[in-house]
Amino acid sequence: MEALSQEQLQLQLRELCGDVFSFSQDNAGMCVAEIPVNQLYQVVSKLYKNDSLGFQFLTDICGIHYPDRKGEELCVAYMLHSLVHKTRLRLKVYVPLSKPELPTLTGIYASANWMERENYDFFGLNFLGHPDLRRILNMDEMVDFPMRKEFPLEDPRREDKADYQFGR
Repeated sequence: MEALSQEQLQLQLRELCGDVFSFSQDNAGMCVAEIPVNQLYQVVSKLYKNDSLGFQFLTDICGIHYPDRKGEELCVAYMLHSLVHKTRLRLKVYVPLSKPELPTLTGIYASANWMERENYDFFGLNFLGHPDLRRILNMDEMVDFPMRKEFPLEDPRREDKADYQFGR
């Protein structure tokens, strides 16, 4: 089968799920669709089950911290791949830092399990309904989330690395 064009993909997504999407395109030409968090599970479930689209491969789940976006400080990007159409889709969902909750996609994609745990560990994203949401790479005692931009890059008490040694 041929790869879907941007227009074909957007048309099929709107036919399948309605007007819940806000579309854009990234620098590499990949279709980026932004959806509200309350539509996430329903939309991804439809994309997975729809045979004509065939988005049955979850490539990655990436957390992003935008401290300047009030009420939408945390973003989660889901990379979906349709192997049938050789088409990729990036779904973006924004959640507030005060309530970083999203539904888990482990019921649709088994591969979401580890990726959601990783995003919980590094961004503090709470995937509701996840079967085993706990730290995966950092210490259990750690209370911070190191990929958020408020996390200090260096220990301020350290004396062997002065700012002048790094041109600061």
